[in-house]
Amino acid sequence: MLLMTFGCQNPNNLESAARDTMSEQGITVGTATFAGGCFWCMESDLEKIDGVVEVVSGYTGGHKDNPIYEEVSSGGTGHVEAVQVRYDPARVTYKALLDVFWRHVDPTDRNGQFVDRGQQYRTVIYYHDDDQRRLAKESKTELEKSGRFDKPIVTEILESTKFFKAEEYHQDYYKKHPIRYKYYRWNSGRDQFLKKVWGDEQGRVENRAGSSKYTKSSDEVLRKKLTPLQYKVTQRDGTEPAFNNEYWDNKREGIYVDITSGEPLFSSLGKYDSGTGWPSFTTPLESENIVEREDRSLFMVRTEVRSKYGDSHLGHVFPDGPPPTGLRYCINSAALRFIPKEDLEKEGYSQYLKLFGDAVTH
Repeated sequence: MLLMTFGCQNPNNLESAARDTMSEQGITVGTATFAGGCFWCMESDLEKIDGVVEVVSGYTGGHKDNPIYEEVSSGGTGHVEAVQVRYDPARVTYKALLDVFWRHVDPTDRNGQFVDRGQQYRTVIYYHDDDQRRLAKESKTELEKSGRFDKPIVTEILESTKFFKAEEYHQDYYKKHPIRYKYYRWNSGRDQFLKKVWGDEQGRVENRAGSSKYTKSSDEVLRKKLTPLQYKVTQRDGTEPAFNNEYWDNKREGIYVDITSGEPLFSSLGKYDSGTGWPSFTTPLESENIVEREDRSLFMVRTEVRSKYGDSHLGHVFPDGPPPTGLRYCINSAALRFIPKEDLEKEGYSQYLKLFGDAVTH
């Protein structure tokens, strides 16, 4: 991982507040531990899965208590960068998490992941009980038989050991430093490799991993529900005309949801006039509902933006936006449905009323 210049805090052995609270409430929560190279990327990918309660970056498998990042990154403690996942088994299964894990790593590399080299970045599944061990071995066997890779699968399956939470600046790094994270991730080569191996199947597996009230309808239903332009944009990766679409100049307060699934995507609070003639946003309302993929169409390289559950083509994101994110989510109006703030409660989105403060009345 790229060396960082932040000061370090003393990491604590993982004793999650969420875990304690859920135990008191009598809710069963599972624990899974995976090592797959850079824990920033693993945390980002796994936190998008519906049913995952929290993901913590940390270190495990070594011979020293409370290691710090510099020690682990030098390979001197025997630890690997890992993530510990707390999940609700009623919403997402351990097998589904394994499916997501395999689709976010290179399981054939013995000495690291992508740009991160060394044993501290190797892939490992740490099982917490006999069921997890059995499922992990079965999933590895299935992958080996699939013929997906032309080299042996070398990911280890080991019994879980003491897990140490990494320094605070490593937690949710992709949220705290989105531009630095996107730069690192792109240059790591991770997504380029995964797209080459899995293609669009990767996104479909993530969508199936957990249940959600937001789902994609059949093609037959969508053809009846959507206008020809909406269908072309969302299902055939089309683009609507600039300055001749429903929301490019919309200044009302409210949120924008996927026209096909209803999942929340953007808010008027993040909308701005980019001068392009399409609705533009600096940040998503719910980042976990946004999927980004490399787009090499039209003889250029861009980052496509799709919805997670609807799998709708929304538009593209560019690194030329204003502060604070420096991003411009350029989105097609035809992929969106606008819900004004006064209709949020009756439309089932009352949790977003607080975004608009005292201006909202009941």
